[in-house]
Amino acid sequence: MSKDDISPPKPPRAAERILATAAELFYRQGFRAVGVDEIVTRAGATKPTLYRAFPSKDHLIAAYLKAQSDAFWSAADAVAAAHPDDPRAQLLALVDSVVETPSRTSGRGCALTNATVEYPADDHLGRQVAVAHKQRLRERLREITKAMDARRPKKLADSLLLLIEGAQITRQMFGKDGPAGAARGAAEALIDAHTRAEPEAPD
Repeated sequence: MSKDDISPPKPPRAAERILATAAELFYRQGFRAVGVDEIVTRAGATKPTLYRAFPSKDHLIAAYLKAQSDAFWSAADAVAAAHPDDPRAQLLALVDSVVETPSRTSGRGCALTNATVEYPADDHLGRQVAVAHKQRLRERLREITKAMDARRPKKLADSLLLLIEGAQITRQMFGKDGPAGAARGAAEALIDAHTRAEPEAPD
């Protein structure tokens, strides 16, 4: 194939530019602080273009969070595939991937968690996406803890979810060398406590 046969890449559509711009602004500044005017100006688009693709700002927020969730699950599935038939390794790798790699270089933690803080009302579209994502993560943790024959798999899964969420929040305040740095060791201790053989009762 000659160079003449290679078509130049197509520029991103306006809707894609708007979503990418909104993603950067939402994550760095927060959802409420960012207005539609700023988004379209930075994206080189117009309000009518935005509203044709996203009926409201809330729909744009939900689309951004859905993309964040999809990216998370792609990474989580890759982590699981890297440790077949080893649920303990899957759990620890999942904790590492969530805690050690913030979704942006600014390290503002999990955008989905941030959305639940900014939007406490259950009917907000963004919150609904975020809560559904966290429920799915809770179920995934339960599946893995059950596969490793933990004595109380649901309790272990919830403890790990609490650890993950706490690590992400504290990383925003203290950085990677703060309490979040203890997440791996804490996860190992939790797993060991729920899988270690219990001492036999004396005769």
